[in-house]
Amino acid sequence: MSDTAEMRGPASRRRRTTTISGGGGGVKQANGSRWHDAGEKPPQCPGKAKSDVVSRHASHNGKVDREMGMSGQQFRNSPKKQRSAVEDITERLSCHVLQESLLSSASGYSNYRGILNWCVVMLVLSNARLFLENIIKYGILVDPIQVVSLFLKDPYSWPAACLVIGPSVALANGSAVHTHVSYPGNLTHRDMYYFVFAPTLCYQLNFPRSPRIRKRFLIRRLFEMLFFMQLLVGLIQQWMVPTVQNSMKPFQEMDFSRMVERLLKLAVPNHLIWLIFFYWFFHSSMNFMAELLQFGDREFYRDWWNSESVTYFWANWNIPVHKWCLRHFYKPMLKRGVNKFLAQTAVFLVSAFFHEYLVSVPLKMFRLWAFMGMMAQVPLAWFVGRFLNGIYGNAAVWISLIIGQPIAVLMYVHDYYIIHYGSTT
Repeated sequence: MSDTAEMRGPASRRRRTTTISGGGGGVKQANGSRWHDAGEKPPQCPGKAKSDVVSRHASHNGKVDREMGMSGQQFRNSPKKQRSAVEDITERLSCHVLQESLLSSASGYSNYRGILNWCVVMLVLSNARLFLENIIKYGILVDPIQVVSLFLKDPYSWPAACLVIGPSVALANGSAVHTHVSYPGNLTHRDMYYFVFAPTLCYQLNFPRSPRIRKRFLIRRLFEMLFFMQLLVGLIQQWMVPTVQNSMKPFQEMDFSRMVERLLKLAVPNHLIWLIFFYWFFHSSMNFMAELLQFGDREFYRDWWNSESVTYFWANWNIPVHKWCLRHFYKPMLKRGVNKFLAQTAVFLVSAFFHEYLVSVPLKMFRLWAFMGMMAQVPLAWFVGRFLNGIYGNAAVWISLIIGQPIAVLMYVHDYYIIHYGSTT
């Protein structure tokens, strides 16, 4: 036992007195008693120091390896980066893609507002040239006194002013009181006069009423009525009358080419006058009467200018007459089992009769030009509805309005001149 202890003792003492060589090169005791007594920090253990050195060496080697790996990876990925750089440069330099031209139907482009403005400018310039040519050739032909003289020379051919102005003022003064009436309380002079002057052809017991009379709106409509009336008279005297007078000789000689030229020359002022008349009558005049009488239903027209069929035009450009035809002709015929096409034809027949009546009575001659023009709308409506759609149908409607009306005007003027001035010419 003693031998064993003696053998273990020196061994343990040797372990405790194991020395290392520090950074200074001296031999130092490892048990730390001398360092502890001196109050200095003992050095790190050899294993930890060695591990720190190894870790620093390993981290340095790892960094180098990573750099080497990255350089190697960059070397391996350099073709991909080269391709991406080439593609980037190609995309920057490329200026062509797969696309259609704007005016092609396959492009889906629909914003032609600039072209529409261009058409308006060209229309204004061309008509300005025609108007200037008319002024240079004929001078100033506008004479407002001539229109007034028509009323003064034959006053019995026109409605008496007292019969028109008197009931209108009376109805306007008493229209503020809205009472709900029922039969037979509606059988009064006031109710009868209200229906006569109201902008409608369909009677009902209680019309929709507006809450008050808007004075500014009323004054604007009155100003429009006076202004457009003078404009219509001036355009007819300055533009229509000379063109119609110059069209008589080609019609008498049956010169077809000159007749077509006169017809196209007359189409522009006639159509412009028709558009102004539409605004004057259906917007200014009817809104003036409706505001004066506080008539609430102001739908006198719809968007007939977008008509893609003839039937849509005739059903939307004159709403009062359309409602009257529906109420008193079309729907009763459908209830009796009449075919829809026959009912529409019957409505056109009635409309053709009244068109002819409104033209023949003032001219004091009976012709069938207006009647035939209205009845020609039936096959035209069938043709447009069957073969033309969209913008082509709308173009057909506009062509029928621009060309059809001047033909009827020239026919009536020609017959009127033959009847009244045939012997002198």
